[in-house]
Amino acid sequence: MAAQTTSTETSSKSAAPRVRGPRPGTNLGQWKISGKEPLNHNEEFKSEGNPLDVRERIIDTYSKQGFDSIPTDDVHGRFRWMGLYTQRKQGVDGASTSKLDAESLSDKYFMMRIRTDGGRLNVAQARVIGEISRDFARDTADVSDRQNIQLHWVRIEDVPEIWERLDSVGLLSVEACGDTPRVFLGSPVAGVDAHEIIDCTPQLDALSEAFVGNPDFVNLPRKFKTAITGSKSLDVVHEINDVSFVGVEHPELGVGYDLWVGGALSITPRLAERLGVFVAPEDVVPVWAAVAGIFRDYGYRKQRTKARLKFLLAEWGTEKFRQVLEDEYLGRKLPDGPAPARAVGRPDHVGVHEQHDGNKYVGFALTVGRLNSAALLALADAAEAAGSDRIRLTPYQKVLVLDVPEDRVAELTTALKPHGMDAHPSPFRRATIACTGIEFCKLAFVETKGLAAQVIDQLEERLTDLEITNPISLHINGCPNSCARIQTADIGLKGQFIGEEFVFQVHLGGGLASADREEGGLGRTVRGLKVTSDDLTDYVERVTRRYMAETNGELTFAEWAQNAEEDSLR
Repeated sequence: MAAQTTSTETSSKSAAPRVRGPRPGTNLGQWKISGKEPLNHNEEFKSEGNPLDVRERIIDTYSKQGFDSIPTDDVHGRFRWMGLYTQRKQGVDGASTSKLDAESLSDKYFMMRIRTDGGRLNVAQARVIGEISRDFARDTADVSDRQNIQLHWVRIEDVPEIWERLDSVGLLSVEACGDTPRVFLGSPVAGVDAHEIIDCTPQLDALSEAFVGNPDFVNLPRKFKTAITGSKSLDVVHEINDVSFVGVEHPELGVGYDLWVGGALSITPRLAERLGVFVAPEDVVPVWAAVAGIFRDYGYRKQRTKARLKFLLAEWGTEKFRQVLEDEYLGRKLPDGPAPARAVGRPDHVGVHEQHDGNKYVGFALTVGRLNSAALLALADAAEAAGSDRIRLTPYQKVLVLDVPEDRVAELTTALKPHGMDAHPSPFRRATIACTGIEFCKLAFVETKGLAAQVIDQLEERLTDLEITNPISLHINGCPNSCARIQTADIGLKGQFIGEEFVFQVHLGGGLASADREEGGLGRTVRGLKVTSDDLTDYVERVTRRYMAETNGELTFAEWAQNAEEDSLR
């Protein structure tokens, strides 16, 4: 299960670029080596005090005096620590994305990311988010691939009341963005999965309690992403997080976790690597603190493009990383441990599944994660009517309802389908993910969610003659930053502006460890292949038909795409 550490991003026949460490002697702002003197403006404003203190200014000053009263370092900096980003100014086209500064690209409205560690919601929480969407966010509510919900069109004047409503049901937006421990991914079926290795719920709770808002980790070099699962389906995309705990059974020590570090995609993708240690359940918190502490103290702060843990791991390697972890941060050795077994089942959990208690959990595909206030309120009502108080979001932009008696399943699925939640979706509706795109994101070049919805509708009409037993994942991203995980999709599409044309670069045959593949791998690209939005459906249909014609479905799409001749992939 050791992950690949190089990218096949340029072409299957070209040398794979590596994530490289710095030249010896270079000052990259590592606190334990070069001291804490700030080397860029982001580090300067973080050094001036706890960025979370901006909450009081939002409540006491900015919400009363309006958007124009907010200083730049708060609105484009510290607000992220409270889960707030300015959204893209409407009417600013993709050609301007790389030409304008943040001020020029920003509207006077915010995206608010609600923190839901493990994607966990109860009925009351889902209902409150639906009401906030209706009252303050123009009915927007997107399920992200980080197991949370993003609202748009939020005014600074409304933020205090939104926080009050969230707080009333135990929700918050703290550190949902910023150079912080981002939302902790957790298995959405923890504690109910009839076949799980270990219920990660106690460890997920302990991580949230110990580290959300913890001043020791409020100033990291950049974002720090965490995942934990005990599911045999490997359902938390562990290979692309900074630190992941994956359920395993040690032959002598019992159940616990295998530790992975250094995964991230973006422009320079790198899959995480195993350190080869076994982490007992009671050690998850101290081991997490040690890994995050290494990142805080040794991470590269000078250039934000290099300020992720993957770059430090590239310089050190796993042997040195483990040594520093054990000797300098834990003060003890960790036992060697086994790798995770090959995945069983589908990690998106779509469909109707057995719980260990005899009830069912039901997974619903959305259209690229898009909900609205009416859909959220309907979800809360339908779950409650089915006798459930537990709703889960997944890293695949899906929604689950847990604890459903078998005789209530049909009622639940019937109630939610008119609201865009389908427990028995078509292959492409199930397996398509899209980022926010140019509609709201200041980094995007192209439209994504609306385009993806259109492509899904068209593929459902055109491909009715094909029996696609394994969904072909289609991930659409509006820029190179890969929020939609384009390098780990069967078909990944990266939005670009080249010359005077908006196009998608195509990545093919990527994927994460699953029932279909033993280990994760990054997709290949085909020389010179660029696809426009208008031609996107035609391209996906064409490459899908070629895959089926050349393999008759006997290979996975990724197996075929990684080895096919380039002419077959055009």
